[in-house]
Amino acid sequence: MMIKLKNGKKIEIHSYKHDGSLHRVWITSFVIEDGFLHLATGNQKTKVIEKDGRSWYTKEPAICFFFPNEWFNIIAMLKNDGIHYYCNISSPYIYDGEAIKYIDYDLDIKIYPNGKHYILDQKEYESNSIKFDYPEEVKEIVNYALKKLTHWIETKKAPFDEKYVMDYYEKFKKIFNYHQEMKGQKKDRQEK
Repeated sequence: MMIKLKNGKKIEIHSYKHDGSLHRVWITSFVIEDGFLHLATGNQKTKVIEKDGRSWYTKEPAICFFFPNEWFNIIAMLKNDGIHYYCNISSPYIYDGEAIKYIDYDLDIKIYPNGKHYILDQKEYESNSIKFDYPEEVKEIVNYALKKLTHWIETKKAPFDEKYVMDYYEKFKKIFNYHQEMKGQKKDRQEK
């Protein structure tokens, strides 16, 4: 049984590789909505830690869509020139009480505001499929997920719709601002 996450909950996101090794961690995200079809989270200027220990901060607000039954996740980044999407081919997500977790299967699709999209990291996928010995079943699922995701992009199925993303962004801003206020009040109390 999946745990239903409360709207506004502060949460981490963990990405793994096929062998179970940690790939990347997003330190602070907030649950916007945990629905039947997907889990939506948001983050803004969050710290990201890479497997080698390097860290960096995201630059713009992002709304992330995780699916319990799809082999991909979708990140909508709200930049000055419009919404950019970054899609990871990945296992369906799980939440184990610690973090949102999924296995990253290397292939990504980047979509620009003008609708142009590109498949990225094909060499990494080919290399890792040998290195981690991806089973044939996984390779078939990955190929199917890539085709399905491309179809969603081309038909502008949600969340590849600006209004859809902006509705979630408005909800995220309220959650984010509330947490910022709480953090400020806590800091004020500590200084007294």
